[in-house]
Amino acid sequence: MKKTKKLEILYEDKELLVINKPSGLLTIATEKNTLHTLYHKAREYVKKQNPKNKIFIVHRLDKDTSGIVLFAKNEKIKKQLQENWNKETKREYLAIVEGKIDGHGTLKSYLWEDKNHLVHSGKKGVLALTQYEVLKNNKEYSLLKINILTGRKNQIRVQLSDIGHPIIGDKKYQSLKNPLGRLGLHAIYLKVQLKEKEYAWVSWVPLEFKKMFRQECESLEEMYGKITKNNSK
Repeated sequence: MKKTKKLEILYEDKELLVINKPSGLLTIATEKNTLHTLYHKAREYVKKQNPKNKIFIVHRLDKDTSGIVLFAKNEKIKKQLQENWNKETKREYLAIVEGKIDGHGTLKSYLWEDKNHLVHSGKKGVLALTQYEVLKNNKEYSLLKINILTGRKNQIRVQLSDIGHPIIGDKKYQSLKNPLGRLGLHAIYLKVQLKEKEYAWVSWVPLEFKKMFRQECESLEEMYGKITKNNSK
C-alpha cells in the first residue's frame, strides 16, 4: 500500500487507480459537499503527476462504508469496466450486525428510493441479491462476510435491516447500537476482469473491527493474502 498525505493507494498503473477509502468520506460530490470527496482527492493526486491527467469513477461506496474504490484513468477503461460490472466483478464486504445470526444465505428483494433518498424494499423497484456467511457471533453481535451479486444503493444495509440484523452504527436503517463509533461495513475484497486480465485487491480489516472479532478478522486477512498478490501490508 502506497500512502500519501491524503490517500491510501492499494494499486496504480497507467489505466487504474485503487484507493482504500476511510469511513466518513464521500466517494463523489453532493449538492452540499463538492470538495471533501474521494474523487476530488484522487483527481488532485493524478493531476499533480500531470495536469492533463483525468480520473473517472467506476463505482462508489456509501460515505460511512470504508474499503476499496476503483477509479479508471480514461473513459474507455471506465466503460469497459462498467459494461460488465455485475457479471465480471466480485465484491466482498465485512459487516458487523446487531444480534446473533447463524449459517449462510442469500437475500433477495426489490429496492426503491424515496424523495428523501431513503431506500426501501417492496414489490416494486430493482432486484437486489446479497449472499452472506456468518464467520462468528455472540449474544449481541455477528460478523458476516458478504458477496453482492448486484450493485444497488444501500442494498446490504437495507436487506440486513429487513431481516432484523441492522449493521451496527447504521441509524438510517434502524441500528440502535454503535460500539465501533462508525458504520460496521467494510469493502474488503474486489476482483475485476479487464482485457483478459484478472485483478484482485484486498483492503485490510479496520482496527475497530478487530477489537470485536480479532481472531476471525486476522484469519480472513490471511485467506485473502493467499489469493491476492497486488497488495502488501
